[in-house]
Amino acid sequence: MKHLEKNAVHTLLNIIGTVPEYQIVHFTDGGELLIEMLQEHCATHDYLYQINCVDDTLFSTLKEKYKETPKTMVLKIPLERRTYKIQGREYQFMFVSALVAEELRGDFLEKAHVIIRSSGCIIIFAKKKDYRERDSWTALLEEKLYVSTSIVDDMFEHYDIIISKRMHGWGV
Repeated sequence: MKHLEKNAVHTLLNIIGTVPEYQIVHFTDGGELLIEMLQEHCATHDYLYQINCVDDTLFSTLKEKYKETPKTMVLKIPLERRTYKIQGREYQFMFVSALVAEELRGDFLEKAHVIIRSSGCIIIFAKKKDYRERDSWTALLEEKLYVSTSIVDDMFEHYDIIISKRMHGWGV
């Protein structure tokens, strides 16, 4: 993941709000600033933060770094895994900063749909001004029963943010 601007990450985290007992999951293959700021935000508001590492090296590093941190769980979850459901947990927000290959995106969104709470948000980092990638994600989100998809293209220098909501109880 390329460099992120701290003030932009802070702005993005403002969409989470301060409702008690949120659970946030993050699929990542790197990007220290986003992980640290999400962890700090979750610790400040007493939220559960689950970091799903799709990379072995990152998993080892973060497992050690956050081993003593309450309510921060670091798991190794390859994108190809059969299911993402763990202990029946559902999340209000899912951040996706990991690079998800185009051929895996549909399957990824189906497995993600199951672990996002009704009307919960998925927040995807996409390459800046890569209209093919943005169109691919937005079409798949609609196909996989996500709604109210919007693109924020003026927040980060290197990324556009795709935000969508899980549709309540239909189809899956």
